[in-house]
Amino acid sequence: MASGCGMRITKISVEKLFGIFDHEIPLNLDDRITIIHAPNGYGKTIILKMLYGLFNSIYSDLRSIPYKKFHVEFDDGRQIGVHKELQAEKQDKLPSLTISLHSDGKKIESFNVRHKQKELEQRVHSSELEDLVPGLVRISSRRWLYGFTGEELSNEEVLERFSDRIPGFKRFERKEEAWFSEIKKEVNVYLIESQRLLNFSSNRDIRSYRKTPSAALLPTVTAYSEELVQEVREKLTDYASVSQSLDRSFPARVLRQKSDELTNESLRSKLNELEKHRSRLVDSGLLENDEGQSLPIQSQDIDEGTKNVLSVYVEDVQKKLDVFGDIADKIDLFRRIVNSKFSYKEIIVSREKGFIFRSKYPEGIDASTSELLSPSSLSSGEQHELVLLYELLFKVKRNSLVLIDEPELSLHIGWQVNFLKEFQEIIKLADLDLLIATHAPSLIGDRWDLTVELKGVS
Repeated sequence: MASGCGMRITKISVEKLFGIFDHEIPLNLDDRITIIHAPNGYGKTIILKMLYGLFNSIYSDLRSIPYKKFHVEFDDGRQIGVHKELQAEKQDKLPSLTISLHSDGKKIESFNVRHKQKELEQRVHSSELEDLVPGLVRISSRRWLYGFTGEELSNEEVLERFSDRIPGFKRFERKEEAWFSEIKKEVNVYLIESQRLLNFSSNRDIRSYRKTPSAALLPTVTAYSEELVQEVREKLTDYASVSQSLDRSFPARVLRQKSDELTNESLRSKLNELEKHRSRLVDSGLLENDEGQSLPIQSQDIDEGTKNVLSVYVEDVQKKLDVFGDIADKIDLFRRIVNSKFSYKEIIVSREKGFIFRSKYPEGIDASTSELLSPSSLSSGEQHELVLLYELLFKVKRNSLVLIDEPELSLHIGWQVNFLKEFQEIIKLADLDLLIATHAPSLIGDRWDLTVELKGVS
């Protein structure tokens, strides 16, 4: 299936990764899923981070990881190459990167990305990052330890990862050429990392950070549940605005309406379809269950005046309900996948609480005392599944390349075997390409035609 619009990445290659490996990864553009597998230490995760960094102006991995060249090819025949100044590394300086654009084997554009070490250190020292970022501890003048992931970060990595999340601290500017900025507008690359259960919330009051730094950290499932509440509220605001506009002009449009070609049977059919649509939105948690809104039409003929009123009513309700179109489809698929996997739990989407869970008892057991569970009370495997599905359906732009690192993490093998089928449904709905790094043969199943093996030195 072809992508909707924009430029697509067709191949990724790296030369002398860690000074050893030459990897080439062609992407499966037809199936839109590419799976890379290899033993630990061959660079699966690093390649994802390098690709994500290139298209999101986060260059720390491209600077720090040993390699000779990093290339990305597009479906229009052009290529982007990244080269690193190796001499700077030997002098313990931040190496500059040269990013170049190639077409028909010729370099047509290039620019350097440089930073001054002293400027970086001044910005880090003056930022109060230890107070503002829970878990971040300085261990030397140029190194930090991020306790929640165990990572050791450079000054530049700290700035790249956290500066845009801290109110009042602007990400340090980089000079990038206009041609590169234009390519990045067409090529959306999104990374879902293996560590995805903790969320650093930048939406909370800065004073709460200083009082209780841990308040900035949320279980990701809780943060996403809150995000869904906000997204639903925005749709409800749009729904109310459309409703008010249509209701004001309703009488005038009824007087102008001519429904000669509309039969009683077709009108009943449209009303029934609207009722099904509305019921689906109620089930999705987007609308309240108002029994008085349904319009059962009996089998008798409908007079011309009533037909005019109802035909305008049908058009208006369809326009109102269409406001929810995309989010309703996503919630439906989200609920269906989750409910098919979670044992003894059922997901409920609430306009006030986001997504919550209800205990689901086996047949024959009294369910009248069924308990409601918050997302944070789920197991780590269940939370990993929720986060992965939510990001794919709600956080990624259409026509993006999504990089997923170890989707099988903390998941039972029974869940892993259905991943590809679920990914295919999500791709069809959300218009995505996926590049997956995995250790799990059970995830691949019989689709080894989608895989690329990263090999060692022969």
